[in-house]
Amino acid sequence: MVQGGAKRLRTGWWWATGGLGRNALRTSAVGAVSATLVAGTFVGLAPAAQAAAPSVRFVDITGDGGTTLKANVVTPADADGSREYPLLVLPTSWGLPQVEYLAQAQKLADSGYVVVSYNVRGFWQSGGSIEVAGPPDIADASKVIDWALANTPADARKVGMAGLSYGAGISLLAAAHDKRVKAVAALSGWADLIDSIYSGRTQHAQAAALLDGAGEITGRPSPELREIFKNFFASNLAKEQDMIDWGKKRSPATYVDQINSNGAAVMLANAWGDSIFPPNQYADFYEKLTGPKRLELRPGDHATTEITGLLGLPNDVWTDTERWFDHYLKGTDNGIDREQPVQLMSRSSGGYEGYPDWKSVSATSRKIALSGTSTIHTNVNSGADGGTIFLSSVLDQVAKLPPMASIPLLPRRWAAVWQSEKYGAAQQVRGTARLHTTVTSTKESGTLVAYLYDVGPLGLGKLVSNAPYTFHGRTPGKPFGVDLELFSTAYDVPAGHRLALVVDTVDPLYIEHNPSGAQLTFSSPRHDPSYVSVPLREQ
Repeated sequence: MVQGGAKRLRTGWWWATGGLGRNALRTSAVGAVSATLVAGTFVGLAPAAQAAAPSVRFVDITGDGGTTLKANVVTPADADGSREYPLLVLPTSWGLPQVEYLAQAQKLADSGYVVVSYNVRGFWQSGGSIEVAGPPDIADASKVIDWALANTPADARKVGMAGLSYGAGISLLAAAHDKRVKAVAALSGWADLIDSIYSGRTQHAQAAALLDGAGEITGRPSPELREIFKNFFASNLAKEQDMIDWGKKRSPATYVDQINSNGAAVMLANAWGDSIFPPNQYADFYEKLTGPKRLELRPGDHATTEITGLLGLPNDVWTDTERWFDHYLKGTDNGIDREQPVQLMSRSSGGYEGYPDWKSVSATSRKIALSGTSTIHTNVNSGADGGTIFLSSVLDQVAKLPPMASIPLLPRRWAAVWQSEKYGAAQQVRGTARLHTTVTSTKESGTLVAYLYDVGPLGLGKLVSNAPYTFHGRTPGKPFGVDLELFSTAYDVPAGHRLALVVDTVDPLYIEHNPSGAQLTFSSPRHDPSYVSVPLREQ
């Protein structure tokens, strides 16, 4: 059943890519994306059209092992060889061409930076294969810095790296391996690759399928990457540890001690609803950093909070990115180091909230007891689910319309439901909700998905958070404890509403591992009661 579902996911991507041919699609797509981004650059810079424009050059840079990396270099308009400028290196996102950052690069060059953006290996016209931020990618970043210091008026003492998504991960990894990197802005990136797409020992199917499909269209996956995706979608437990080791090697969290030792100033920005890199793993990583650091979390999905900035339009994330580099590379006293380092925006209301650290976000918590015993059947979607990748979180970001479900109408055969009392005052959920329960399965493997809903007077539930959990090798009929962190969020529950915890076994976002006919029983032993702990902002 699992393998069949995985096959359908991948067949959809091959249907989309195979009919026209991957090379033809890649050529067409690069033209369309380039045209869009370049047009956005000119639109965004139109008010300054009469000013002297920064110099833009398209160059080839020799990366690790002689691989050609396609790049562009933007230098300040007044660069005449008489002075040096701070250097910013921007690796591209997964599947996007080298003009991705051109609008921001020109703005940064106007502010006195040399900016080098390059297409990472394996994508578009750069050489090599997609290594997923493996050792060749990290070596490439250092080669690009070498080239910039030798061929531009860049200051070797003032090197920064920034990127969106894939570029964010590479920038963090480079800061761990290259001491010349003094500051990083990692936007919509990852710190723990496995915790991002395999959290709760569950494959995030839609997220992985998107990455797989985009890689096939716009790049050349390495044989190792194809093998990883094959085993991932096939739920090949014999290869699980190999996959985990592969992911850990590509996770900045693995090298946090090196990042701390090197002393780079690190800014992290992400969205609450990021479908590919959920915010939990960024928040955990942030807490382990000991140098100058900043964490920003906003409503939205993967890269949606930064995208207007790529078109040259006003954008808070990119504004703070420039302020970060101005302070830590130029030494500008702009106050960013004196602001509360954790900046959050609630999904329910506008405006930023500042906190001294991540732990202070959830100053208190309230437990909802999951009393009694509830047995559910597997393999059927109850109607509670996490929505659709990108679409659901974008609707939440733009229109405050998260995935919804009628809680009273959820079939109890396939969904276990517990609700709190009605709250007399608004509850500001901030941080990471935690589920603790006892499960008894009729089979040795299984998957459950937990959802936290804001339930209005008519029983309509709006999704606050969710997370999957998969188990293998359990003794049928023997109870075992489950502790599960739901994805971190910031959501305001209105007065008069309830919170509901729903658990079922099927969600389109994830690959499930429930054998046919399996049942799951949730209980709350007297010596170990079940609950969901909801983090709340101090009132």
